[in-house]
Amino acid sequence: MSLAHAAEAPSRSHLEPFRTRRTFAIISHPDAGKTTLTERLLSAAGAIQQAGAVRGKAGQRSTRSDWMEMEQQRGISISSSVMTFEFDGLTMNLLDTPGHSDFSEDTYRTLTAVDAAIMVIDAAKGIESQTLKLFEVCRLRDIPIITFINKVDREGLAPLDLIDEIQGKLALDLTPVLWPIGQGVDFGGYIDLLEKRVVTPQGKTLAEFEAIDDLLDVESLVDNPVFMTALETLELARAMLPAFDLKVFHEGHMSPVLFGSALKGIGVAELLRTLGDWGPEPRPQPALPAPIAPDEKKVSGFVFKVQANMDANHRDRIAFVRLCSGTFTRGMRLKNVRSGKDMAVANPMFFFGNNRELAEEAVAGDIVGIPNHGTLSVGDTLTEGATINVTGIPNFAPEIIRRVRLTDAMKTKQMSKALSDLAEEGVTQVFRRMVGADWIVGVVGQLQLEVLASRVAKEYGVPITFEPMGFEVARWVESDDPDELKRFIAAQKTNMAEDRANAPVFLAQNAWWADRAKQDWPKIRFLTTKERH
Repeated sequence: MSLAHAAEAPSRSHLEPFRTRRTFAIISHPDAGKTTLTERLLSAAGAIQQAGAVRGKAGQRSTRSDWMEMEQQRGISISSSVMTFEFDGLTMNLLDTPGHSDFSEDTYRTLTAVDAAIMVIDAAKGIESQTLKLFEVCRLRDIPIITFINKVDREGLAPLDLIDEIQGKLALDLTPVLWPIGQGVDFGGYIDLLEKRVVTPQGKTLAEFEAIDDLLDVESLVDNPVFMTALETLELARAMLPAFDLKVFHEGHMSPVLFGSALKGIGVAELLRTLGDWGPEPRPQPALPAPIAPDEKKVSGFVFKVQANMDANHRDRIAFVRLCSGTFTRGMRLKNVRSGKDMAVANPMFFFGNNRELAEEAVAGDIVGIPNHGTLSVGDTLTEGATINVTGIPNFAPEIIRRVRLTDAMKTKQMSKALSDLAEEGVTQVFRRMVGADWIVGVVGQLQLEVLASRVAKEYGVPITFEPMGFEVARWVESDDPDELKRFIAAQKTNMAEDRANAPVFLAQNAWWADRAKQDWPKIRFLTTKERH
């Protein structure tokens, strides 16, 4: 299968609309270049005129994916954002995810809403810890992955070494799409194996070929030792790697690999075309009592993220819904399966970062924002009436537990609302002790506490601080024996709290005490993850 240029791409107008959707995330370790790549993909698709400038708006510059003030100040992504744009007859739904490990929960849940992922790897660093974690989440859901090895214009690991490391650590078959000619100061472009051409770093085609051996007849290339070394390593790679197989790729067991530079825009257009031509259309969604097929006629979808205060002037709360099936139209009434209540969706939104427009119609694979006032939570399933529950949307036990201290006692009510609102986003967990009136927050990383304090102060005008409270471990508790669970809660009353859904949570001083409780109460399950319903 070859990648066609946009002008040569087959018409997709005859396809059912959902088959033209490509819903994907970009995953990486912090500083691998994920946000830069996002910018370049949008630019290559014509969605923005230049990195950082949304097309239109009377030439006004606007942020794209990192729209939150704290993100811009720190230069990191700390909140997932959605960008919907058109490319080559396709609707692309790009979910940009936090790169910082302290916000990995948001990323894990976002990955439940995509059909494919682009894995960005720094050519100088190879597979890093966060990349490995996120890959494992993709593997659990068999999400197809396209690998983009970034920063090839800088000094880095040799291409074959990178291939070996990725295959070894991820147990993933790779197949080359773009192969680099040199690296760092010697970088001289790339060999495009699908469009069968040799390309300069500036995007100029130096030579075209039918078979790789044809390049040995191009005098200017044969005289270039850097090119000849690249050709030799490419031939070694082709000898040891399998040929591309679309079915195996869609099953999540093979990854096309492209070498490029997000900063310089090298290989980005080819990456976009690879995604468009090979990326999967919407896939069946895991659910009970049965998976939801994208071609089912009735509308269904699930909330994978809630973002409070995207518009600070209106204190809005947007539930991001991944549509699983059917054709959704503005004004449609949908049932929230968790609460059993119907809601009219009057003002659904499509997003481009924090810019939005009314969504008159959407299909499976699309991401729709639904403004609401606390009626929708992460994990909620929406249907046209069917009792279906989408599965696999996790809550994670916090690794840092702190008591919230309010510096202005007159603002207790505002603090309560702020913590409740931001907990709905699913990144910060809020607990209330069963004994006493303490507010407790649980987070995965220290940076989350800083972001929480900053947002509560900025968005709600409530200054808060945090203090240790003698607990390091939180575990949800459940049991098949309700009486045993009651006895456990009564015996551990001072160590118990409840989450937002009133589920019991056991707080332990450290891991040793948590393990001791497990031994003492064998009929109780102590959970580090809990599905949201």
